[in-house]
Amino acid sequence: MSEERQKIIFVCSDAVGETADAVARATARQFATEQVKIKRYGNIKHEDEIKAIIAEAVQSGGFIAYTLVQPELRETMREETIRLGVRAVDVMGPMMQAFIDTFNDSPKYKPGLLHEMDENYYRKIEAIEFAVKYDDGKDARGLLQAQVVLVGVSRTSKTPLSIYLAHKGIKTANYPLTIEVKPPQELFTSSSRLIVGLTMQPERLLKIRTERLKALGLPSQANYASMDRIEKELKFASDIMERLRCPVIDVSEKAIEETAGLIMELLVP
Repeated sequence: MSEERQKIIFVCSDAVGETADAVARATARQFATEQVKIKRYGNIKHEDEIKAIIAEAVQSGGFIAYTLVQPELRETMREETIRLGVRAVDVMGPMMQAFIDTFNDSPKYKPGLLHEMDENYYRKIEAIEFAVKYDDGKDARGLLQAQVVLVGVSRTSKTPLSIYLAHKGIKTANYPLTIEVKPPQELFTSSSRLIVGLTMQPERLLKIRTERLKALGLPSQANYASMDRIEKELKFASDIMERLRCPVIDVSEKAIEETAGLIMELLVP
């Protein structure tokens, strides 16, 4: 596929550009096309950089999404895109203006505050290290130290969900429920943590496990991906979750972000 035929979104920021990038990708997913390319330019410091990106957008026929907090850079972006007829979306500007108008306050105009190395940053790093250390039931002691404990059978998104919650600063451990292994006593010990059960529709789980075996070069007929085995595992897991009296989330058709949102709601007192 040639680049000229692609739909290109240029993401620009005087910081990392993560916010505009996330918005651009979320937008692209709403359209039935795989021909969207996102080109990200971060840590922009000079007006010439802005002009070069706009020139590239003119040539490719794309548009620009930007989060620029420096007034002179935002003004250059606004003036040059209007002059050259390039559509540009100010992702942060309207929100900043609403804050100014509503609360009569002035912004710091400092790029990169989202990633500033403050207390929240170090809490996030600590949570990520915790999630890695106590992933997949490696050490049962983590089940008592965690803010959130995820339980479920294999391939119910426990690990990616643990990492996602860790990026939100939430210490998360997870434990795989398997018929052959008795869950540790730590799982049933009373504490202030939140235990959440993850389940999935058998047909969906069968498809995921079959694809997993293919990716590993293993035969898809393995017991791991048999409907009989899956139904037994889900029944076993359901019984454990009932003993734990924990909330259960069916993740069959849910994105990681959606499931994480539900869990974070449960954490709120």
